[in-house]
Amino acid sequence: MRIVRFSAPADLGVGSDPLFGLLNESDSILILKGDPIYAGITPIDKTVDLADVRLLAPVIPRSKVVCIGKNYADHAAEMNSAVPEEPIIFIKPNTAVIGPNEIIQWPRMSERVDFEAELAIVIGRICKEVPAAKANDVIFGYTLANDVTARDLQKKDGQWSRAKGFDTFCPLGPWIETEFVPGNQRITATLNGEIKQSATLDLMIFKIPQIIEFVTNVMTLLPGDVILTGTPAGIAPMPAGSTITVAIEGLGALTNKVSTRG
Repeated sequence: MRIVRFSAPADLGVGSDPLFGLLNESDSILILKGDPIYAGITPIDKTVDLADVRLLAPVIPRSKVVCIGKNYADHAAEMNSAVPEEPIIFIKPNTAVIGPNEIIQWPRMSERVDFEAELAIVIGRICKEVPAAKANDVIFGYTLANDVTARDLQKKDGQWSRAKGFDTFCPLGPWIETEFVPGNQRITATLNGEIKQSATLDLMIFKIPQIIEFVTNVMTLLPGDVILTGTPAGIAPMPAGSTITVAIEGLGALTNKVSTRG
């Protein structure tokens, strides 16, 4: 199922924003009663057309976005780093999240803002110390993410909180796919029409079950928390005013524009 979170014009008479729904193959949205992560998937007898609404980030984490660094060997190499022996984790604030077609704001502090295409896991329940074999039990679904990074500040600070934590630095979307099974699907980042990143998900060093096990042995995850699973090689700057699209086979495409310089 493809679950969307959206804003609808008042004249449609379908309720107050934000709304959640199931997107079908004909681009019709069956509206759900409340946030399905918390309320379950309960349709109501109302539909809207995708063309008539504005898609929002499919989830706004109430707690945190946990990110995995250097989870593709080729990306570790381009960063002049060794392949990590265990997952490297850091956190983005939930205030960094934006949705499809929203603007990535270039911060005044930075001279270089990069894209990083990533698969994102959406957590569906409170979980702690989850064994790898039970990882699927706590996953609500998957979506796309762009781990936007002020690369110059990352290098300057020697740690990643400021460089990756600016408002708008975590685009998510366009929907949550509850039946997606990560395998060898291709992940790409396309900047102004040119493919910059292209790899397959099976090249991740730490697979989804290992990531879930590791993270939940460090911290409790809450419903709606999101885990970004790392980016392949090919990271590069996004010029001011450019358009960046992250795509994964079976999950669609997430497009955002970059603002002018701050």
